[in-house]
Amino acid sequence: MDYSRPAFNQRIVIRNGRVIDPRNVLDQVTDVYVADGLIAGIGSAPVGFKPDLEVDASGMLVIPGAVDVCARVREPGQTQKGTIHSETRAAAAGGITHLCCPPDTKPVIDTRAVAALIQERAHQSGYAHVLPIGALTRGLEGQQLAEMHALRETGCVGVSQLRKPVKDAQTLLRCLEYASTFDLTVFFQSEEPSLSLKGGIHAGPTATRLGLPAIPDTAETIALSRDLLLVQQAGVRAHFGQLSCRRSVELIAAAQREGLPVTADVAVHQLFLTDEMIDGFNSQYYTRPPLRSEQDRQGLIDGVKAGVISILCSDHQPHEAAAKLEPFPSTEPGISAFDTFLPLSYQLVRTGVLTESEWVQRIAMNPALLVGLDAGHLELGSNANLCVFDPAKRWKLTEERMLSAGKNSPFLGQSLQGQVQLTLKDGAITYRRLGKS
Repeated sequence: MDYSRPAFNQRIVIRNGRVIDPRNVLDQVTDVYVADGLIAGIGSAPVGFKPDLEVDASGMLVIPGAVDVCARVREPGQTQKGTIHSETRAAAAGGITHLCCPPDTKPVIDTRAVAALIQERAHQSGYAHVLPIGALTRGLEGQQLAEMHALRETGCVGVSQLRKPVKDAQTLLRCLEYASTFDLTVFFQSEEPSLSLKGGIHAGPTATRLGLPAIPDTAETIALSRDLLLVQQAGVRAHFGQLSCRRSVELIAAAQREGLPVTADVAVHQLFLTDEMIDGFNSQYYTRPPLRSEQDRQGLIDGVKAGVISILCSDHQPHEAAAKLEPFPSTEPGISAFDTFLPLSYQLVRTGVLTESEWVQRIAMNPALLVGLDAGHLELGSNANLCVFDPAKRWKLTEERMLSAGKNSPFLGQSLQGQVQLTLKDGAITYRRLGKS
């Protein structure tokens, strides 16, 4: 059953699931008891516990709800692509209980009012926690510093300039120093605009064959190198999001060896798609950063395995159908990715890249630590944010199955393995498929 509204105040027991919580070194088949929005017991029932609902999770994984560090909800400002209600509902169906919203809303998240509005509407919908990331500069225009202290006080978990250019390196340095003053994490999406202008595909044989304007990997690595040097000078905590190439992994690894406080993530689709798949000018494969070479894909996977890339994200970007109908370089980039986030990322377990525990670290524990959340774990007395995932379930991604307003996915029509069966947010059932085909 897919609930139209979260069901609150139920006492729930999830029986016979394999419960995995790397933070507490827990990996065993046992029962989980939920009451009053909290995890009331693991293994044995609390005294006097009488469940309103029993869920049989035999053969399934019971894990902390995923924490997605990069997901657009399109509201305010672009409700033709999605709303906080539609996208948090889709997030719940994807096993996500917390998601971070980048600041490129309309208006930009550079004031208390916008940050508060997003959180309030997410609270009203009830499907997932939405954590805004504030703008590094006013209006993301790259000139004047945003009111970072006010943004932090209103619940922003960090600040970012995304791929918007900053006036000059001096201005960026001042922004980083200001963020450091308030102990804010700066979220980077490193890209040199002079090398990426009008580009839409990786600079390689495919771009040449199709005659499309290209973005070389140096657009990322040059900007990343500069950003790392400024991070070192400012002493700020930094997170580098949505890496796309092998050389970027090497640069992050070198910075980590030197002791810089930097972390990194990759969008899951970058681990499974390459530029060679962009045949017939299929705009569903248009992403930013672009899909890159097979060598880069393998380099990203190696970075995930080694822990250099410690977080996996969806980089969810829903679009209305018209946004993908223009010629390839003129369409809007991005994938509606909530539905495929857990199934694709779990494929890393099947191929031996990660263990189950490492997988949970990458999708839940590590991102929660990054943004300072008391989430990504299953502990007695903690908020019951969790999901039940069936790793064996095979299903086909269709537009009808997608709860997101955006149906833009290159995986449409494909058979996937692994499916979320149940999601709880603070003990409320926000998604339930158990018992359905």
